[in-house]
Amino acid sequence: MTSLQCTRWFLVMSLVMQVLLRGGGAAAADKVPAVIVFGDSTADTGNNNFIQTLARGNYPPYGQDYAGRVATGRFSNGRLPVDFVSEALGLPPAVPAYLDPGHSIHRLASGVSFASAGSGLDDITAQILSAVTLTQQIEHFKEYKARLRRAKGDATANHIISRSLYIFSIGASDFLANYLVFPLRRYRFTLPEYEAYLVGAAEVAVRAVHALGARRIRLAGLPQLGCLPLQRTINLARPGDCNEWHNMMARSFNHRLRALVWKLNQELPGAQVVYVDQYRLLAAMIAKPWEYGFENSVRGCCGTGYIETGVLCSLDNALSCDNADKYVFFDAVHPSERAYKIVANGILNATSHIVN
Repeated sequence: MTSLQCTRWFLVMSLVMQVLLRGGGAAAADKVPAVIVFGDSTADTGNNNFIQTLARGNYPPYGQDYAGRVATGRFSNGRLPVDFVSEALGLPPAVPAYLDPGHSIHRLASGVSFASAGSGLDDITAQILSAVTLTQQIEHFKEYKARLRRAKGDATANHIISRSLYIFSIGASDFLANYLVFPLRRYRFTLPEYEAYLVGAAEVAVRAVHALGARRIRLAGLPQLGCLPLQRTINLARPGDCNEWHNMMARSFNHRLRALVWKLNQELPGAQVVYVDQYRLLAAMIAKPWEYGFENSVRGCCGTGYIETGVLCSLDNALSCDNADKYVFFDAVHPSERAYKIVANGILNATSHIVN
């Protein structure tokens, strides 16, 4: 190699190293330090174990495929989407519950769930099953932020709060429980009015966490509510079929939520609010389960699979299926771990600009 070739090689390698170093520095600076979660049973990793409520999943068959076959309080046979998101971002494979006294603030610094099964965007929804309201979840977040400052110092706490990924997975109970089953809000709101009310509540919640320092925020839309096994079962007009009116409600609400996301991105300084199309993800699995490796998308694995959720799954434990991986749903309302992992991939794709 001539001296000229050596010089060129050195210059090229120097440029390559600068690019790699700059890229590595950017990745380190942009790394997500924690996943912070608000929501309902689709995101509750065990908070309801520590409050007085019937909405619990801390008994078999829940957790039958979780590490150690432990029923942690997650409404699934295994992990939830937020757990898979955390793992994919290089964080712990399970997001701890804030109300679990066994978790120190140092453990919670890399991820925390404030979610409570039975909660909703409407605080009255949470009162039906004595869940933690969304308003109280945000108060817990304020408390968490103060604890972080005391334990980690202002600089580290500010970094965690400002760079974390925030996930809101909530809203189904507002329609299924509050508006349809227990018509607490039907006496006050028409359906379009209630949708607008819920979107307003979502806006208040996002603005509240943004004011506390959150920037990367993901809002999950509603799934096909009418195609949940329980909704098929109680569809009196066409038993066994999806309730298309309930699906229409979900689509209408999701349309409003998308508009809210656009508005928030325009108005909140530094905000990166992303809508997660959960409806499309689950609809695809339900319509063509075989394309995703499932055999059944009509009923759940737990019990008969048609009506059981919560404590009813425990009562019918002996009837539960042997392999939940074959089912889109684990109980009559909640997806299986495999389906949740697909939802998690959707969340990650929606946040693909995040560098890890």
